[in-house]
Amino acid sequence: MLRLFALLWLLGLCAPLQAEILTYAPPEVADDPRNRYPLLLLQLALDQAGGDYQLQPSATPMQQGRVFMELAHGRNVRVAWSMTSLEREAQLLPIRIPLYKGLIGWRLALVKAERRELLHKVRNLEELGRFSAGQGHDWPDTEILRANGLPVVGVPNYQSLFSMLTLGRFDYFPRSLAEVWAEAEQQRAGGLVVDDSLVLHYPSAVYFFVNPKDVALAAHIERGLELAIADGSFERLFQVHYGEYIERAQLGKRRILHLNNPLLPPQTPLQRKELWFQPQ
Repeated sequence: MLRLFALLWLLGLCAPLQAEILTYAPPEVADDPRNRYPLLLLQLALDQAGGDYQLQPSATPMQQGRVFMELAHGRNVRVAWSMTSLEREAQLLPIRIPLYKGLIGWRLALVKAERRELLHKVRNLEELGRFSAGQGHDWPDTEILRANGLPVVGVPNYQSLFSMLTLGRFDYFPRSLAEVWAEAEQQRAGGLVVDDSLVLHYPSAVYFFVNPKDVALAAHIERGLELAIADGSFERLFQVHYGEYIERAQLGKRRILHLNNPLLPPQTPLQRKELWFQPQ
């Protein structure tokens, strides 16, 4: 009997360790392309840092506000990503490496095809303020636009923003350069196009966030991201996903309207130039 117990104990020691599950919230809309890049980048960071982790979606999709509530309470979600803000950094633990290199703050407008010249004569924020923007009601972007004097219609559901733009409930839908082209392709049948005259810019960062108690996980992800930056794999992944979009945007031919971001925390690593996209 003692030999049996000893054998079982040794087998237990030799058994492979079970992967640690990292749960994230799946997108509200099935096959939403916005999740692909951050998930690939997170997997890259985990691979770079080593360890045995398995990414797994939570049982149900969630809106952004719900995701961060669950994360703050340590329920159902262990890692999330979103634009940072003072409030989010007070409630959660950010890994301060901008996933999109600040590209999320370069905004092009989706407009109705029959109104494609809507913004062509806009030269400043005062003139842009004659038109209303649509945004998610709990997105930091909504506060940023309003803080710069721009009218915003807040909408609870992401997919509804496109149908409401089509119906004329607001005039334009500013989207990041990282998102707008894929969304325009998806919404082409609904008669939406990308404005070709204007770009809004404000400093912003999308980070990975974890629960404040999950310090070891935050350090692990940060180490993996730093290693990916050092060996160039971060930049290669970024260029694979967004290099073509950046060229397509032709930022040098657009009027740039610079906005202030009052939600940007002072710890944002703006001094690390290698972390940020710089238009040529």
